[in-house]
Amino acid sequence: MSRQLFRECSGIALALLVALGATSALSQDDMAQPMPPETMEWGAAPPTLPEGAELAVLSGNPMEAGDFVVRLRFPDGYAVPPHTHPTAENVTVISGTIIFTHGEDPASAEPQEIAMGGYIMIPADHPHRAEAQGETVIQIHGEGPFEVSYLDPADDPRNQ
Repeated sequence: MSRQLFRECSGIALALLVALGATSALSQDDMAQPMPPETMEWGAAPPTLPEGAELAVLSGNPMEAGDFVVRLRFPDGYAVPPHTHPTAENVTVISGTIIFTHGEDPASAEPQEIAMGGYIMIPADHPHRAEAQGETVIQIHGEGPFEVSYLDPADDPRNQ
């Protein structure tokens, strides 16, 4: 191989290495930072939920299209009346226990108790009800916008 060709190939190889290094550095700079529990900012849950719940947004914006992750904190006995969501809801119980009942008539359905560390995926448009047993924190991840449609419009806190 001639020296000229060797220099040109070496230059191209060096340029590729620099470009790959810059891409690698960029992706590391763009990586999400850890969020210790004590740094999570809690506030009142949106008005689509009964009063008393608190919300912390971990990523995304649950009120807009796109992926989101939120945590909800409920006092003991807090209940969300029968409702649906237009998108699937992935729920992990961080602490406490949540009781879910499913179906068009959740009052007559068999309750499912999900304790700390448990998980449930609730499909889109699936009627369900939730109640906290003890102070409970759940984490929801899904596709926004996060909406709540109550089976009985009188249950909607926005109508009260």
